[in-house]
Amino acid sequence: MSNIVLSASVRQNLLSLQSTADLLATTQERLATGKKVNTALDNPTNFFTAQGLDNRASDISNLLDGINNGVQVLQAANTGITSLQKLIDSAKSIANQALQTTVGYSTKSNVSTTIPGATPADLRGTTSYASATASSNVLYAGAPGGTTAATAAATLGAPQGVTTGAAATAGDGTTAITPAITLIANGAATATGLVGNAQPADGDTLTVNGHTITFRAGAAPTTSTVTNGSGVSGNIVTDGNGNSTVYLGTTAAPTGTVGDLSTAIDIASGVKVAVISAGAATISTSAGETASDIGVTSAGKVTLRSSTGADLSVTGKADLLKALGLTTATGGGNASVNVNRTTGAGSLGQLVQDGSTLNVDGHIITFKNAPVPGSAGAPAIPTGYGKTGNVITDGNGNSTVYLQAASVTDTLNAIDLATGVQTASIAANGVATLSTTSGQANSTINSSGQLKLSTGINADLSITGTGNALNVFGLAGNTGTATAFTAERTSGIGGISGKTLTFTSFNGGTPVNVTIGDGTNGTVKTLNQLNVALQANHLTATIDANGVLTVTTVNEYASSTLGSALAGGVIGGTITGTLAFTTAQPPIEDPVAQTARANLVNQFNNILAQIDTTSQDSSFNGVNLLNGDTLKLVFNETGSSTLSINGVVFNAAGLGLSNLVSGVDFIDNGATNKVLTSLNAASSTLRSEGSALGSNLSIVQVRQDFSKNLINVLQTGSSNLTLADTNEEAANSQALSTRQSIAVSALSLANQSQQSVLQLLR
Repeated sequence: MSNIVLSASVRQNLLSLQSTADLLATTQERLATGKKVNTALDNPTNFFTAQGLDNRASDISNLLDGINNGVQVLQAANTGITSLQKLIDSAKSIANQALQTTVGYSTKSNVSTTIPGATPADLRGTTSYASATASSNVLYAGAPGGTTAATAAATLGAPQGVTTGAAATAGDGTTAITPAITLIANGAATATGLVGNAQPADGDTLTVNGHTITFRAGAAPTTSTVTNGSGVSGNIVTDGNGNSTVYLGTTAAPTGTVGDLSTAIDIASGVKVAVISAGAATISTSAGETASDIGVTSAGKVTLRSSTGADLSVTGKADLLKALGLTTATGGGNASVNVNRTTGAGSLGQLVQDGSTLNVDGHIITFKNAPVPGSAGAPAIPTGYGKTGNVITDGNGNSTVYLQAASVTDTLNAIDLATGVQTASIAANGVATLSTTSGQANSTINSSGQLKLSTGINADLSITGTGNALNVFGLAGNTGTATAFTAERTSGIGGISGKTLTFTSFNGGTPVNVTIGDGTNGTVKTLNQLNVALQANHLTATIDANGVLTVTTVNEYASSTLGSALAGGVIGGTITGTLAFTTAQPPIEDPVAQTARANLVNQFNNILAQIDTTSQDSSFNGVNLLNGDTLKLVFNETGSSTLSINGVVFNAAGLGLSNLVSGVDFIDNGATNKVLTSLNAASSTLRSEGSALGSNLSIVQVRQDFSKNLINVLQTGSSNLTLADTNEEAANSQALSTRQSIAVSALSLANQSQQSVLQLLR
């Protein structure tokens, strides 16, 4: 082409046309592609920046597919949890149905006891008692040393004391005293009577053991004129109770003798006894006693003897007692002569004083120095009274113990009659037959010498006394100064006020410790109050019209045996020493109810199988968050932003559930409640995991939306760098088309000059 010569104008027009064609081609390319930068030559900066943005948008777009799949995995897991929750609810429904089913036992384990008179309003019932045993101090026998324990045979009396006075004479100073010597002389015959200053006058008295001997002038009355209740025997009138009158006669005809005085003393001391009948007194020496005497032991001497039942004490005018050789005192004042008994191995070391009493529960036991009525020479047994041993009883608990021959056994019998431990059946002949009250034991004395007194059931034992009886029988306390001896009975059946009932923890319940009382200060009186106390230990109580109190297990633990090693609930407390509770037997199954509960067990186990399969099927694209898989999501192209979601194993075992065993689970409400507890825990676990999945799903969805928006931002940024303005390019195209047309026209004009030359060549 270089050989072709173009004019400058043509060449210039040609260049302009070529430039316009190039621009038009560029404009048309932009219009065709919509981009103003199609290659790095167009704009390297924009081209490569846009390419980087597009690449990042592409990478994020690829990650978005994984995020979308993660959303579906989470939704699959959430769907599984929803289904599992419904299955758990179905299992709960079955468990609740078991609770509403008849309890699986016709009889639940229980213990019972009878409280006579107890009602739902007052559990204390009718108070009754059992006899208790109370101990005295040690009683010692009269053996030397004072350390020999007394026995039941030890006598309350002791061998007679004896005293013999000095030789005594009549008023003449030479005639020895004899029983026949009169108390007053026959006129001037001093040898017939006592010395003048010793002779008793009308109205003088002697006191013997608290009894009175009165001297009276004149002759003794006849049996028909004697005072009612008294009896005449020779020169003596006696009232039968130890008081006597000795009639002296007159100086012309003295009657009362020293022998009469000796007899009166013996009557007062109990050595002799007077039986009165129709105004006559029959006087005899008491059984086992030896009478006092004058001149028998020794000529001219008076010998006085105490009875075995009391020491002898004689108080009277000194001159009289000196004339009898019994004292050395003189004068008209009183002097005393005492004759004491001597204790021995067969008697108590301390002797009971005549007239002492014991008041036992309001009944009087009197200790009397006299022969027991009904014995030889003694008065007859009074009408309405009975004799047993050396005791006379009225059959109502009041007794007299006769000291002259009585023993410790007689005293114990008298005490038992007073407390009601023994009763006396009195026959027409005055014989009292003793019998021990059913369920009680007689009082005894043990080998150590202690009285073991039965309190009886009628009243708490209370013993007071007069004289020295409390001390003698060891009932005056350790110091010997107590004025009463008391002992409580043992509360018997029904007498449970103040007693405590206890149950150890039963099946994890709260141990019971209740005291029966009036309902105040924490005590329990009513059945409702008792049930409130038993409730926390899974027990309940009932009482029937006969006072039978029954403590039973509640339905929740109907299969448990009360007091067993496995369940607990052992009964105890002081109440068990009063009431005999039955032995708790195992509960008795109800076959129909047990079958119904067994069917519910099968239904429950079927649901557990569905829980297993549902958890295994809750997968998406091979990922199962309910079967232990882990989901990891990447949110950016560098992998620096991720989310790992750890799966769980939500089969039955993973939810803490296991197949139930027929005959063990659902067997009672307690077992059923345990299943419900595990179901509630599984439900809570599902809700917690559902909440966690929801939170994670929320996070993933947020990142999903973020990624979508970020892709749009990146792609928009890329487009902003490379996209052409079609309006501008269209205008450019139009302008270039016009320019091209003009350039063609200009080129044509430039070529016309040459065409003129060609015309010339033609």
